[in-house]
Amino acid sequence: MTETTTPVAVRRLLDAFPGEGKAAEFRGQWRVDLPRERVLDALRLLRDDPDLAFDFLNDVTCTDHPDEEPRFRVVWTLTSLSRGDRIRLAARCPEEDPVVPSAVPLWAGANWLEREAYDMFGVRFAGHPDLRRILMPGDFPSFPLRKEFPMEGERSDREWARWVIERARRPEEAAGPASAPAPAPGERAP
Repeated sequence: MTETTTPVAVRRLLDAFPGEGKAAEFRGQWRVDLPRERVLDALRLLRDDPDLAFDFLNDVTCTDHPDEEPRFRVVWTLTSLSRGDRIRLAARCPEEDPVVPSAVPLWAGANWLEREAYDMFGVRFAGHPDLRRILMPGDFPSFPLRKEFPMEGERSDREWARWVIERARRPEEAAGPASAPAPAPGERAP
């Protein structure tokens, strides 16, 4: 086993938030866990410090741990394109108050990533400019990547097909037959 050297970004985060952060390494990938109240400051530090230069937000996702408290872990994956380094920042939030700060003020690309995490897990991102469902229907009552969601889904394939077909119809088809007769072959419609 080789000794692992703690990357400068991890040390910088732990120094910036003394006693608040916890670092973990798994197969060469580093993660720093911080309280959710510190996430935006930590993301800004990683992006704006020229020695760190984590200028690319790869992903924002969530994991569900129903037997733990707090239940949800939101994870931001960042890359420094100039240095080729990668780091993950994580924050936990409870089921009763599943809210973390939005990274959209720092990276516009966080917009859809956060919407997906919200849609699948129900975790909200405070300060997000347009937090609404992106994959599931707006009236869908559940969050499909939560552990309690049934593996077989909540609707049968036939019910989903009916739902998709109803929403795919053009407005004029949904209104019924057109009032004007169809043009004869070779004629143009008015």
